[in-house]
Amino acid sequence: MSLHFCFVTTFYPPYHFGGDALCIYRTAEALARRGHKVDVIHSVDAYRIAHPADPEMTFEHHPNVTCHALQTGAPLLSTLSVQQTGRPGVYARRLQELLTAHDYDVIHYANVSLMGGPGVLRLGRGLKLYTTHEYWLICPTHVLFRYGREACTKRTCLRCQVHARRPPQLWRHTGLLKRCVAEVDMFLMPSRFALERHRADGLDRPMTVLPNFVPDAPVAAGDSADGIDGPYFLYVGRLEKLKGVQDLITLFADYDEAQLVIVGSGDYGETLRAQAAGLSHVRFMGQVHPTGLGSLYRNAVALLMPSLCYELAPLVPVEAFAQGTPAIVRRLGAMPEIVEQSDAGLCFETLEQCRQAMETLRTQPELRNTLGQAGRAAREREWSEEVHMQRYLGIVDTMLAERRS
Repeated sequence: MSLHFCFVTTFYPPYHFGGDALCIYRTAEALARRGHKVDVIHSVDAYRIAHPADPEMTFEHHPNVTCHALQTGAPLLSTLSVQQTGRPGVYARRLQELLTAHDYDVIHYANVSLMGGPGVLRLGRGLKLYTTHEYWLICPTHVLFRYGREACTKRTCLRCQVHARRPPQLWRHTGLLKRCVAEVDMFLMPSRFALERHRADGLDRPMTVLPNFVPDAPVAAGDSADGIDGPYFLYVGRLEKLKGVQDLITLFADYDEAQLVIVGSGDYGETLRAQAAGLSHVRFMGQVHPTGLGSLYRNAVALLMPSLCYELAPLVPVEAFAQGTPAIVRRLGAMPEIVEQSDAGLCFETLEQCRQAMETLRTQPELRNTLGQAGRAAREREWSEEVHMQRYLGIVDTMLAERRS
């Protein structure tokens, strides 16, 4: 039976910066290929605040997917009003029109922080789902990274917002969020860690674990690994302090048995490049389209994930697994959970342990290949498109049947 879905999210490709938008994009495309109709409502204003120019990358959209971009002539004021009030503000009329224009079977929310706040959860009818790709529901800065230095272990939200130069959100001290999340029928958590963390921080709503997925067979866009001679370790992700790339550069300052290849962009990029000045074996490649990452993953000794924050369920290790490449991850957040599920990597707590893990895989190619094969098998078993769609549509069908009865 064909269903009509509507995804409501702040960022959506090509107007996006990270994995949360890619998850929604891949889900929308997968549903469309299975004959379902999909509408996507997203904010161009939120993208323009950090990136006034047009996106550098382009993305194809299935004919069954219709995108509705919200934008105004004053993106900063528009998004600031949402951030400060927790309500759709200037987007309210348009959102109301879009969400009532069709009798949607499912309204699926993702990151709605800058295009409606919690107030948007009240709009529209149909089965309402919410996927947590970040910690916005329980953290004003979205990332649980206290004072821009460490994973949050003690709530000091107001001071942390000021430190992060975020205007304090007074609505978080009212009952608005609790009233609005009550409109959501089910929260979909991408990892067990994410579910337990949200529950511990007060989200008392129906929740279930639904892991993300990576595409079955990305289309190659040339060999991005051309020109990289000798063994290398790979980092893929945003260049932000909380991602911990500075620790890798510190490690590679006196480790030259292999190269470090860094893929991505972000506000911390210039600082990292300055830190790596003089290290000829540390290479920055900038942004690479997702379809062009295959050879970079495949030819790396291992993927390095040094995040200092609580990752909910990073896609990057699974993308590496799909290419038969193991991961070396910091023992924090959901990253060790992914390694344990797959048996396709090694965990570290100190930089010395990271170095030892790197040397183990560099000098033992048989072990590297064994872990890589385990990762490829785990990806097929846990994080493939087909498995994800079966789980996702199973949740939808069960809940719709309950509503009808």
